[in-house]
Amino acid sequence: QVQLEESGGGLVQPGGSLRLSCVASVNMLSFYHMSWHRQAPGKQRESVAQITTAGNTYYGDSVLGRFTISRDNAKKTVYLQMNNLKPEDTAVYYCQSKHAVSPETSWGQGTQVTVSS
Repeated sequence: QVQLEESGGGLVQPGGSLRLSCVASVNMLSFYHMSWHRQAPGKQRESVAQITTAGNTYYGDSVLGRFTISRDNAKKTVYLQMNNLKPEDTAVYYCQSKHAVSPETSWGQGTQVTVSS
């Protein structure tokens, strides 16, 4: 089971930026597709951004053009750069790993992002 630890959340004003990090306890992060999800109070968890083992990226419609997912396999870390944040981006953000071959999937504990003036 992969252990994932998110960090970088916090309180930011509308229009501001944050960068989330997710560190994975694996020998080879390159074997895993990685993604960020979020869950706002009273809402279902939704996918925000994904990055495959090949480096292909996919984004939810609500964050396209504002968020960027990236990975550093050597540092076993995945990032989510969030720009032009809006109050509706307020949520707990979770990191997920999916092994490229096996059904192994893991979640982090989440980090709170609050966008408010």
